This record gives sequence, C-alpha cells and structure tokens, in this order.
Amino acid sequence: MNITIWNENVDETRGLETVLAVHPNGIHNTLKEIVAELPAVKVRTATLQEEHCGLPDEILNDTDVLLWWGHRAHDDVPDELVERIHKRVLRGMGLILLHSAHYSKLAQRILGTTLDLSWRDDVYERLFCVAPGHPIAKGVPSVIELGIDECYTEPFDIPAPDELIYIAWYESGNVFRSGCTWTRGAGKIFYFQPGHETNRSYLHPDIRRIIQNACEWAAPTSWVEPIGVPHIDETLESKRLRGQ
Repeated sequence: MNITIWNENVDETRGLETVLAVHPNGIHNTLKEIVAELPAVKVRTATLQEEHCGLPDEILNDTDVLLWWGHRAHDDVPDELVERIHKRVLRGMGLILLHSAHYSKLAQRILGTTLDLSWRDDVYERLFCVAPGHPIAKGVPSVIELGIDECYTEPFDIPAPDELIYIAWYESGNVFRSGCTWTRGAGKIFYFQPGHETNRSYLHPDIRRIIQNACEWAAPTSWVEPIGVPHIDETLESKRLRGQ
C-alpha cells in the first residue's frame, strides 16, 4: 500500500513554537510515524512548499491512500491539483481528510458543500463510537477520553455520511460528527476531526489506531478506468432484432 501524507506545513515553516513543540518535524512527519507502523506500506510526505505542492503526476498516480492536513493555506492550493486529486479519488484512491481539512478546496470539491461549522479552542473532548463493528473502529475502545483539542460543533454542513462512526462530546456542551465516511466514484473518503496543530491528539494511541485503520479501510481493492463518452453506433436491441 502506497500512502502519501500531505501537509500545508505553513506554521512549521514559519517556526511557530506552539506547533513545533508538539510536532518538531512537522505534522506530516508525525502522521508518517503513525502510518509507518502498518505492515507492508510505503509512506511519502508532501508539502505546499514543494514543486507541484509535492504531488506531481508520478507521485499522485502511485498513491493508494492520500492523507490531507491543511489549515491556513487552503486558497494556496492550485485548482488544477484539486481536480487531479478528485479524478484520482473517483478512480479508487482512498482519501483521509484530517481536522481542518474540512475547509480545503479538495473537501469542498469532492463533497459538494461548504463544510461550515463553529469552533472554539482548547476544550476537553470525549469521542463515542456509534459504529463499533466498523473496520475503522477495530481494536479501539468505544469511548475515548481524548483530552484537550479544538472544539468543532454542529451544525456541520456536510452531505449525509454514508457511515457515521464517531461523535464528539465537549465539556462546553457541544457535540460534533467527528468521524464520517463517504464514497465518491470508486474512492472511499474518511473525515476525522481530532488533530489541532497545537494539541497532542496525534500522540494518543487510540487516535493513532483509528488513522491506521482508516488507511487500511480506504485502500482501493481495484481501480476504475475513466469511461469517457463513447458514441453508441448501434443499440443492443437493434442487434437482437437482426439476430446477432
């Protein structure tokens, strides 16, 4: 399984100490450490600062699952790249949207809504699994005491999920659909809310296991070639009537 982890890498490049204190090598490398624990995987990282945003065709076309983390620089991602990723997902590539990636051009293009929500910083969070038999929840407790993370709250402007796996509760009284799946074309998509850049959610063993499970769940079992728009010169019914 070839996994590519994309991170805008803006706060880290600016040397923001509150982020580097949690992710000294960047969020992409924290996520790489998580994913690299899976068996038989090849893991790459890519960032906004690289040529082609780190995702030229030769990398994207060799990716089975793409993890996407963004926050401040959504508008800096080229529309052309968004379209290439979208087409790759429709063909079968798995996509995992993490934390504030909900506001990315990519999420909005693929899911077709604003993905608007409300938020507040640093609130105690508890995650409840509402689909304990789902592969993404395998080996994970039904209740996770996550600790401090950024609070996202309903209403969350998303299309109805194919599957709702996790709901978050915050000590502020808010709730949120924090783990949702969709299918677009042949591609599987998972959105997962924990992971604010100054909090330590990606160091939590249960969160790490969920991300690993999501990679395995989202990996394509087959690829779909573009259909195109072939002209039908002769219908099947006309062939039948001619005895063919």
